[in-house]
Amino acid sequence: MTGLTLLLVVFWISSCKQEQAKTTATDIQKFGAEIDSTTPISVDEAIVMIGTKDSIEQLVITGTVSEVCQAKGCWMNVVSKDQPDKGEIFVEFKDYAFFMPKDIAGSTVKMAGKLYRDVTSVEDLRHYAEDEGLKPEEIEKIVSPKEELKFMAAGVEIIK
Repeated sequence: MTGLTLLLVVFWISSCKQEQAKTTATDIQKFGAEIDSTTPISVDEAIVMIGTKDSIEQLVITGTVSEVCQAKGCWMNVVSKDQPDKGEIFVEFKDYAFFMPKDIAGSTVKMAGKLYRDVTSVEDLRHYAEDEGLKPEEIEKIVSPKEELKFMAAGVEIIK
């Protein structure tokens, strides 16, 4: 009887450890393409790296989500974890194949894709402002296109 009890206790402990590992693994939510094991660079490093280039095809970047589209999660802004005022990257998702949860502002993300410069039209800026939930009078103040850094993410991992 004692041997059976010991066996059950060992089994129970090992199953608890396995369950704990599963919980840890679920702290990372994955969307889109699998991200390889490349060590990511920070938003700050990406901004420095692009310099005056038009684009960089394959990068893995990590940063903090500052805003997410509140309509359906179809875009997000990512800033430096350590210096959020230093620069921002507007992120869209390749082929609209996936969207982000709307409540991830403040979360750390790791994303793989293409960094590029683009001019966003007044119409699109107003659309994004509407998605963000800005008031109509704030949206009407948008009267000029904006040159910005954008990232077309093929894959995103949210690290809670």
